[in-house]
Amino acid sequence: MSSDTLAKAPAPPVSADAARIVPQRRYGQWLAAAVVLVLLGLAVESVLRNDAFQWGVVADHFTSASVLRGLWLTLWLTAVVMVLGFALGALLAAARLSANPVLRAVSWGYVWLFRSIPMLVQLLLWFNVGALYPQILGVKTVDLLGPVAVAVIGLTLHEAAYAAEVVRGGILSVGRGQIEAAQALGLSRWRRWWRIVLPQAMRSIVPPAGNMLIGTLKGTSIVSVIAVQDLLYSTQLVYHQTYQVIPLLMVATVWYTVVTSVLGVGQYYVEKRYARGTETGR
Repeated sequence: MSSDTLAKAPAPPVSADAARIVPQRRYGQWLAAAVVLVLLGLAVESVLRNDAFQWGVVADHFTSASVLRGLWLTLWLTAVVMVLGFALGALLAAARLSANPVLRAVSWGYVWLFRSIPMLVQLLLWFNVGALYPQILGVKTVDLLGPVAVAVIGLTLHEAAYAAEVVRGGILSVGRGQIEAAQALGLSRWRRWWRIVLPQAMRSIVPPAGNMLIGTLKGTSIVSVIAVQDLLYSTQLVYHQTYQVIPLLMVATVWYTVVTSVLGVGQYYVEKRYARGTETGR
């Protein structure tokens, strides 16, 4: 038989057993997972069985009136700071993207300054602003700026610096061709921003904005240093009287965990809504 005949001969059939694909056995991954689960179980058991946590005390104070008042103030402060911070941040972002060099310089300087100074230092400066300006418009600064007002001002100015960069990054993520296409359709400047730029920019704005919201919620605990009765300060008032430090701190910890979890779920659905029509949102 010639070599050409051998080359054209059909290949022998492959049996079903020989064609069966055997998955690779990953014993290392299963072993690592087992070790992690064992360690996690031991950690959970140690927390639940450790009498120092005093879970009965945690349950007693978890829904107490003082703790719920502190929780409400924390939620209120978070909402106000986020709304005002993003409103000011949007203005700063617009100034940064404008053709006016003065507005660009002022916006850049604001972001640089307030991102450079730690939040705690900013709050303490605003809390002691009366030493610099005893009176504002004929009113004593001490009477004008109470602890809650100082917290709102300090947190908002700090938040606006980061919100400006988030908004600016979202706007820059929209392709120039989208704006040019809207101009070709004869849309006004306001309609271009509202109907074309903003919906597309939100895909880039929402994820970091959600992270900022959760960060602001936790960051409000810093206002306890200026005697604002938020969630943390409310629990501190209790354990200063009862000396039950650990269980009262666990009350605050559990509440922060619950609220951030709810916000995380909300962030997921908001991101999913604005990601419609994209590959990641399918």
